Amino acid sequence: MHHSLNAVAGLRVGHAGDERVASGVTAVVFETPAIASVSVLGGAPGGRDTGLLEPDMTVETVDAILLSGGSAFGLDAAGGAMAALAAAGRGFAVGSVRVPIVPQAILFDLLNGGDKAWGARPPYWDLGRLATERALARHDEALGSVGAGLGATTANLKGGIGAASAETRAGHRVAALMAVNAIGSATMGDGPHFWAAPYEQNGEFGGRGWPSNLPPDALTLRIKGHAAEPATTIGIVVTDATLTKAQAKRLAIMAQDGLARAIRPAHAPMDGDTIFAAATGKKPLGEPMLNLTELGMLAGDCVARAIARGIYEAKALPFEGALPDWKSRFGL
Repeated sequence: MHHSLNAVAGLRVGHAGDERVASGVTAVVFETPAIASVSVLGGAPGGRDTGLLEPDMTVETVDAILLSGGSAFGLDAAGGAMAALAAAGRGFAVGSVRVPIVPQAILFDLLNGGDKAWGARPPYWDLGRLATERALARHDEALGSVGAGLGATTANLKGGIGAASAETRAGHRVAALMAVNAIGSATMGDGPHFWAAPYEQNGEFGGRGWPSNLPPDALTLRIKGHAAEPATTIGIVVTDATLTKAQAKRLAIMAQDGLARAIRPAHAPMDGDTIFAAATGKKPLGEPMLNLTELGMLAGDCVARAIARGIYEAKALPFEGALPDWKSRFGL
């Protein structure tokens, strides 16, 4: 259970990507509409329908959540996802019609070496539809350079899709799926050690732990370009607990702690760091203050683990000058 979003019942994941473009889309589709909210802490976010996730807004539930590459071009992906969901009879009922509710966050992968000369029609509408159709058909547990993580990078290593899950003492499950495209670094200095090492379970990202001594350059600023290149780590945490929209908002906020534990720096001016939180409502929350606190703590841990896993499982892009992946540089 330690590495899969599938630890939480009631949802499916689908990925779609274009190897030539070096970008893609990941869809998380809920079997029944799920309570959801969002936390946005990066200074340069990109999203679609994130405003409706605030606790004071009318619509309570979502049909799916999308993570996409392509920067603002990638926002087309939600349209394709809506088309696939509408064809499946999903959506918020308004009179005789249904409108699928599909919030989305995007990451910036336009400078990774892929061919972005797509002309009049960027590929993201089609990728969003395909990722959603794949999620509706079956759950995909693939990690690394897939979907929204296909073209993702960090300051020093290839990024990708990572996942992790945990269970509270009360028996609630929580899981995270992250697309890691950070402006900073998830590793210490020039070495293999992840900042998320204290949270690792069962050697899920190499089992290296902490170094015996912190590298002298561990705390030195390491970023893409000169801090002006956009970057974003985006993702979703899901629980089987029954939450209100306000509680989901708090879960998303607490989950952001994991991003700060795993990446240095985080929430920078050109980051778009966005985390959705969703609740499938399969298990009553019980004592709200205690159980939501533990859920939020573990959600942060899962986000940190998922970020390290996304880098650990990634494969370098096949372009000249592409960043190396963790395994080719440091071994298994």
